[in-house]
Amino acid sequence: MKLKIIQSQLFNNYLIKFPPNLKENFDLLKDAELSTNTFSFYTSVSSVFSSKIEGENIELDSYIKHKRDGIDFLPNYTKKTDDLYNAYTFAKTNLLNQQNVSIVHRLLTKNILPTAQQGIYRTQNMYVATDDGKIEYVATLPHQVALEMEKFYDDVDLILKTETSIEETFFFAAMIHLVFVKIHPWNDGNGRTARLLEKWFLAQKLGEKAWFIQSEKYYYNHHKTYYNNLRTLGIEYAELDYTKALPFLCMLAESVEG
Repeated sequence: MKLKIIQSQLFNNYLIKFPPNLKENFDLLKDAELSTNTFSFYTSVSSVFSSKIEGENIELDSYIKHKRDGIDFLPNYTKKTDDLYNAYTFAKTNLLNQQNVSIVHRLLTKNILPTAQQGIYRTQNMYVATDDGKIEYVATLPHQVALEMEKFYDDVDLILKTETSIEETFFFAAMIHLVFVKIHPWNDGNGRTARLLEKWFLAQKLGEKAWFIQSEKYYYNHHKTYYNNLRTLGIEYAELDYTKALPFLCMLAESVEG
């Protein structure tokens, strides 16, 4: 494959670290007994822990009571997670493409961004700062976002159309997550979108069992490692060193083991 922006040079090194029993563990995945025709336990897990990574004060037990059993909580406690749940639900029955990713972003930022910024690329500079005010990452310049995203979607489309092994599928899913979050195309909701994209790609390649992977929970439980692995590529988008991406790329496969 001739890819434009998604990196593949680490794949041979990735294979060395790929868990030998991952396919067996993946095949054993099944839906939870708590799920019903109108409620998905694992979509709740994805939504809650992806929200918690972004600092939301939401607990899985409370959210399940709210979503499955109709127990009321204050709207501010559940609404952003509800929006993310709706985005995952949409992705389950729609193809991964540029138009549908924009819809997903509108769904998951319903209570995060103004309507005019939902599903629309940012026009401002974007940086990620630490709690003490230090800049730790400067994303793609605004005038470059559309071009970088065009390359991104071209690559995703090509990989989706190409037959891949389970090892390649997990590798590219994690790389899609990484490249998207490094481009940082939205004003907010980039991390939530990237984690959803990763699983969406897996599901299109491997089937519905991919939605049962608790990757978001794994990332939250190892959030310091997750962020450290993201940081290690560098501070400036134009100078990112993807040869340092292996620890991050391995985390998705590790989440199936964990």
